[in-house]
Amino acid sequence: MIIIGHPWIKSNCFYRVFSVEDIKNTQANDTVLLEPLIKSIELAKYCQNNHIPYAVNVSTPNEAIFCNALNANFIICEEDVSSVIQPIAEQYLFDAKVLVLISDEKDIVKIAKNGIDGVIFPEAISQ
Repeated sequence: MIIIGHPWIKSNCFYRVFSVEDIKNTQANDTVLLEPLIKSIELAKYCQNNHIPYAVNVSTPNEAIFCNALNANFIICEEDVSSVIQPIAEQYLFDAKVLVLISDEKDIVKIAKNGIDGVIFPEAISQ
């Protein structure tokens, strides 16, 4: 299971970006965070074309399918939709990993029991 943003686990930072200039200002080992896909499709294509690791906040399985097709590294979603997205990701062998945003470490076990790829804490996301 992937755990991002917990103080015990070293992980890369995720940076919310809203422009190509924002992307250029991130460090090489950072992951850029786009949201929502409908408003950031050009940024997703830019990341894909330039091999920049990126994540997208999604709210539907349809968005998750598009994100994987656009070579997103991570698909971040709420717990309720993760149980629909994860089986699709497994069936179609997504390269993107499904992450659920959590704020309490006691939720890790619940997410793990549901077979979701991983969790991300808000502390891992910079503005």
